[in-house]
Amino acid sequence: MIYEVINLKIDGYSLDTPARLECYRLDNRHKEGMNYLRPAVIICPGGGYSHLSNRESEPIAMRYLAAGFHAFVLKYHVAPVRYPVALLELASSVKLLREHAKEWEIDDSKIIISGFSAGGHLAANLACHWNQEFIAKTLNTTKEQVRPNGCILGYPVITSGEFAHRGSFEHLLGEDENLWSQVSLETQVTEQTPPVFIWSTFEDASVPVENSLLFVSALRKHKVSTEFHMYPHGGHGLALANEETQNEKGNKVFVECQDWIDMAIRWIHKLGGEQC
Repeated sequence: MIYEVINLKIDGYSLDTPARLECYRLDNRHKEGMNYLRPAVIICPGGGYSHLSNRESEPIAMRYLAAGFHAFVLKYHVAPVRYPVALLELASSVKLLREHAKEWEIDDSKIIISGFSAGGHLAANLACHWNQEFIAKTLNTTKEQVRPNGCILGYPVITSGEFAHRGSFEHLLGEDENLWSQVSLETQVTEQTPPVFIWSTFEDASVPVENSLLFVSALRKHKVSTEFHMYPHGGHGLALANEETQNEKGNKVFVECQDWIDMAIRWIHKLGGEQC
C-alpha cells in the first residue's frame, strides 16, 4: 500500500490550515503488465460540521482497501469555516483523482464519494451540485472533472425542514435560516445526479430516517438509480457497526447492520455492469 497526505488549498479562501486528503492506494506491482485499474472511494467523515469522526475515517478506508479499491479520507474544514469551503474541497478531491487516474491506476468511471451523517450531506451536496458554474470556476476546471460517478451515504443529513439536524446546518451556514433551503438536498436532486447507495436505521434519533426517505423519494422522482436499505434497529453514527468502530462506551455495535459495507462494495462493482 502507498500512503500519502495531500494538502488541498482553495483559491480565494484564506484559511490557517489546508484540508487534508489522506490517500491509501494499493500497489499493483503484483499485477504488472495487466493494466489493472481500481475503483476509488473518497470518504467524508461525519461530525455535524463541527468536528470529524475518526470512527468514520480510517476504519472505513481499510474495508474498501480489503475489497481491492483505493481509498481516500477527506479531512475537510468544519465550523467556524462556512459553506461552500467543504464542498469545494470535496470537488477538488474528485478533480485530483481524475487528473491522476492513469498514474494512480484508478478506474475513472468509478470515482465514488461516500459520507456519513454531515459528511453524507457533503457528499450528497456534490452529487446534486457538481455541475454548478461556481465550482468549476473556483477550481479552474470543467464541470465533468468534478462529477462523481456514484455516491454512498450512511445515515445522511439531508433536509433543513421538519426533520433537520439543526446543529449541522447552523455549523455549515450560521443561524440565517434563509440560506438553509439552498442546501436542503431533497429539493436539489436532478436527472444529472449520479447513482446513489444509501442506508440508515429506523431508530436513528439524531438524524431521523426521514432524511434518507425524502432523498430517496426525490431520487426516484428524477429517475436516478438508487439502492436503499433501512435497518430496523441501531442508532446514529454506527460506522461499520462492529467492534472496530464502537465508541468509548462500547456502543454502536449492531450485527444486523454490518452487511451495509459488503452491499456497498457489490454496488460499486455493478456500477460498470460487472456481475458479483
